[in-house]
Amino acid sequence: MTTIEVDEDEYGAWTVFRVRGELDLITSPRIRRRVHDAVAGGRHDLVVDLSGVRFCDSSGVGVLIAARRLLRSCGGRLRLILPEDREGHVGKVLATLGVRRLFEVHGSVAEALAATGPGTRAGAGRVPLSRGPLARGVSVARRTAP
Repeated sequence: MTTIEVDEDEYGAWTVFRVRGELDLITSPRIRRRVHDAVAGGRHDLVVDLSGVRFCDSSGVGVLIAARRLLRSCGGRLRLILPEDREGHVGKVLATLGVRRLFEVHGSVAEALAATGPGTRAGAGRVPLSRGPLARGVSVARRTAP
């Protein structure tokens, strides 16, 4: 049976969702609803801790992309927490699909809450690929035009 658990905390302007379990077709609507409820409640700065997610499919990725779009549309910010080890499933899925660069990624909630500066733009402040799950070959952060 597919399960997901979400704990919610507030730290100043930031709402933190700690997600555990499987983020898939069955469970992703619950995450989508939680994000929409937060935005409807006036909370536009969101940290989603995915370090406890052991499986994520395209439905889960879709929810993360939709959350990013929703928060950006209301001037908000989305920060993801992904394990820094190379075995983090969600990080691998995002990198494989080529969408990891869309997100501001941090290694811990404390790091995400402390981040300042250009973190209001997508991708700014993310964990360098040299420390990320698929740190082989191409560095998106250092790509240059031909």
